[in-house]
Amino acid sequence: MLTLPGQPQRTCEGLSRREWIRWGGLSSLGLGLDGLLASPVSAVSEPASSFGRAKSCIVLFMFGAPAHQDSWDMKPDAPSEVRSEFSPIPSSVPGIQVCEHLPLLARHTDQLAQLRSVTHPDNTHTVAMHYMLTGVRHRRPRTNPQNAADDFPCFGAVANHVAARGTGGGLPHGISLNAPANQVSANNHIFPGFFGGFLGSASDPLFISQHPNDKSFSPFPPVDRPQRLLDRQQLLARLDGQSRLIERSSRVADLGEYYQQAMNLLTSPAARRAFDLDSESQALRDRYGSTPFGQGCLLARRLVESGVRLVTVNWERDDAFWDTHADNFNKHRKSLLPNLDRGFSALLEDMQQRGLLEETLIVWLAEFGRTPKINAKAGRDHWAPCNTVLLAGAGIPGGQVYGASDRQAAYPSRDPVAPQDLSATIYHLLGINPHQTIPSPDGRPVPLSDGAVLSRVI
Repeated sequence: MLTLPGQPQRTCEGLSRREWIRWGGLSSLGLGLDGLLASPVSAVSEPASSFGRAKSCIVLFMFGAPAHQDSWDMKPDAPSEVRSEFSPIPSSVPGIQVCEHLPLLARHTDQLAQLRSVTHPDNTHTVAMHYMLTGVRHRRPRTNPQNAADDFPCFGAVANHVAARGTGGGLPHGISLNAPANQVSANNHIFPGFFGGFLGSASDPLFISQHPNDKSFSPFPPVDRPQRLLDRQQLLARLDGQSRLIERSSRVADLGEYYQQAMNLLTSPAARRAFDLDSESQALRDRYGSTPFGQGCLLARRLVESGVRLVTVNWERDDAFWDTHADNFNKHRKSLLPNLDRGFSALLEDMQQRGLLEETLIVWLAEFGRTPKINAKAGRDHWAPCNTVLLAGAGIPGGQVYGASDRQAAYPSRDPVAPQDLSATIYHLLGINPHQTIPSPDGRPVPLSDGAVLSRVI
């Protein structure tokens, strides 16, 4: 179902969550399947050999931000007020160590490129997630803004914008899972960085709010009378033809796009098959883990197999919450790191075994890192100057570490990576020229990214 279950939650900014999309809403800004069913109307040098090497991309977004020094970039020789309680363990790559609570991923280090010098200046969740999920700094960086029409489009929205319409199976090219959960909306404060922005709401990724580990997971309502839908589509087409006699607003145009997307989804057996997790063996589902993140990773693999270009798997609070201002080590030890370890490692193994990893880019990232110094509540606070991002697949050489942080994992000590460099690399690998322009809200052409492709990594 396309609803937002659960009790109100609070973020570290004091926002409380409530449901903001009614049953049947496929888009954060109004793709209502229930409405369709109910009534007929309602500039750097880039390595050419790597360009377009990825047919698709899976973005694993760790909302809340993991502690990089308690996972990938451990500093066992740092002072006690900085050093993790956890011990580093050897990985599959000599000389690269990871946290002891990531034993499964330690076996896959030879498939991972670790970027340990990712840096930007924004310490607030909202503007930081916008920066990391678009590659463009928010226009109002020193605020705690809501999603706005002048935001830069996210990766999934760009995938929808530049690709031919749909996959041929009724699915759009940008899909966001475990969303729009509390990481996208809290107390009707709709966070930026997940939407189409100034490309228009018709470019929004398809949001699937129901967690795929839900036993009743069924994101699309049943269609008992397909002919009724087709009749309404024909009526809508006739009304649309009449409306072209007058000037149409962009909002009306977007509404037409929503209805067409909804029709494609409702009438496509291939789309429904892509979301049918029950067709997978129980053993494989157990391997991914019975969590929103684990089953989201499995569903992402199925969507990529169905031709979806960019799938974002958002971390949900049902897996516990990465924003560990207090009790950081217990939370990482008991639930956060084990759930990550299980789901992410299963995705790498499954993609490899199916021959999908070589043509799929996997990006693991968050909005920022955590403070080097442990606070009085045994927590770590927001820290934008340094964090770690992981890349895998798409022919990227694994077993490498690019960049480095200083002795306390506080600042890059070499090869700093900005969010725009990451976005340029993602677009480049997907065969999208990162320097191609799109029209800004004031009509000026702006590039998708002004960053540098990480040619030494890919």
